Amino acid sequence: MSLLQSKHWGRDVWHAFKDICLVSPLPGSATCISVLVVASLYLLQVYRRKQRTTRIRGPQSPGWVFGFAKTVLDTTLTTELYERWAREYGPVYKVPGVFGQSKVILWDPKAISHFFARDTWLYNQIPFNKNVVRTTLGKGVLWADGESHKRQRKALNPAFSAAAIRSLTSVFHDAAHKTVIAWDGEIESNQGTHCAVIDVQKWMNNISLDSAGIAVLSHDFGALDGNDSEVVHVLNAFGSSANVSNILVILAQNFPSILKLPLPRTQFSRKFRLIIGKICQEMLSRTRKEKETGGAVQGDKSCLGLLLKAEESGESAGLTPQEVIDEVHESYNSPERWDADLHLRQARVLLLAGFETTAVTMTWALVELARNPDVQTKLRDECLEFGPTPSYDDLANKLPYLDAVANEVLRLHAPIKEIPRSAMQEDVIPLSEPMRTAAGSFTESVCIPKGTVIVVPFAALNCSVSMWGPDAKTFRPSRWFEGDEGTHGAREALHGYRHLMTFGDGARMCLGRLFALTEFKAVLFVLVQTFVFEMADGPGVQIVEGLGMLPRPAVVGSAEAGSVPLRVRRYEV
Repeated sequence: MSLLQSKHWGRDVWHAFKDICLVSPLPGSATCISVLVVASLYLLQVYRRKQRTTRIRGPQSPGWVFGFAKTVLDTTLTTELYERWAREYGPVYKVPGVFGQSKVILWDPKAISHFFARDTWLYNQIPFNKNVVRTTLGKGVLWADGESHKRQRKALNPAFSAAAIRSLTSVFHDAAHKTVIAWDGEIESNQGTHCAVIDVQKWMNNISLDSAGIAVLSHDFGALDGNDSEVVHVLNAFGSSANVSNILVILAQNFPSILKLPLPRTQFSRKFRLIIGKICQEMLSRTRKEKETGGAVQGDKSCLGLLLKAEESGESAGLTPQEVIDEVHESYNSPERWDADLHLRQARVLLLAGFETTAVTMTWALVELARNPDVQTKLRDECLEFGPTPSYDDLANKLPYLDAVANEVLRLHAPIKEIPRSAMQEDVIPLSEPMRTAAGSFTESVCIPKGTVIVVPFAALNCSVSMWGPDAKTFRPSRWFEGDEGTHGAREALHGYRHLMTFGDGARMCLGRLFALTEFKAVLFVLVQTFVFEMADGPGVQIVEGLGMLPRPAVVGSAEAGSVPLRVRRYEV
């Protein structure tokens, strides 16, 4: 029996039995026989499904209650474990989790490509992720699957084209130059040392927030000007690892209803939605007034402004009536809020995603440059030799070492460590080469049943020795100018940006990757050209990843939780 034939077989058996009972009532003995027949057919179906399912290998669970659930929260440890398990158990293996449940890890490039080709359709987000995204951001593009995701993604495309990002490059440069002025002030106040110890995590947050605010919403939060706004506290609370319980995270992943409890993170989500809602309404009101008075509406180059223009011109895919109803239900039935809510979901997605991921990545970049002064010097030389402020095209094509440094930071410090998906139906996943199963036989594909949780470990793949060579876990930008014959072929099968998993792949490949890359490079160019960075407590200080919305870097033993202090001084020619 083929997979297609067996897909609805159990349901057909049940409908057949129901139709028989409705046509003519059965006597007691006949009913018992019919029930036995249906039960037997059902058990036969279960048996055949079990026979089709590939018995894959994996590590033995250290305990039935938590399995490896606690272990995999440590991203540094899992980077090592995932690759070791792939060598030991094959490129597709299972890892025991909470209460005996297992997740299937994909390490094989062909299997990963197959997965991404079916993401949002055959593979949907797990309930925990969907609940977190819905609570925080609403039913926007990060929440959606299937046709809804395709439509919302199409609606957002104009705001993230190369032309759109090209017009926003000056926003990123402005934020970087504001930071230069502020840091110069701090250094001048320390006349005896000619340097200052600066929490670069805080400043990268401020740069990212102001840039995202202007570029996404056409709204200046003023974080770089010292404006102590409520949105700054809310976004920092999202990223902070304070008050995040490992046990609570593990349990919520398996029992998503826990998220309905009045947790601090849930309260921050509501506050965030209210703040962004107010900003969106102000922007829509301003746009309407400009349109009514014949003002220069075309001057707004923000992402949301472009979406509004696309909507008005009919170029946007728009939302379905049901999606409108969903939003109206959350709008307290207030007609003047309807238009705002149609774009509110996307605005929350764009702002939060643009803020957190870029801030974390830029912080890691400064940490790596402080740890590797030779790389910092080489990068500074390239930036100084280039001279003037680079345009979008210059950042993309004319600064090769800056590009290599950016790629190496993205490789070693992917903000999203892994993605889990749930199989919506039975699937056969092809492999690059035969793999030994738990039964001892070899197979060229893996059959998984409906409901299987599949995980693609982004961070571990980016640091894989089999794909990036024996120094895969070392920060070495020069690798991007070399051709590693032994490992190049393995990573070629991964179709993400520069064969990295950092931005994902397939239908859910990061929509804002050009935005993030341009901001990252523009800010790094200005800061490295102007300042020298050193580890505040010496080169041996330990940096770890905290457990927040995304794993932010943190200095071990730092007096202030979540801070990354670096010693900063002006570069003197």
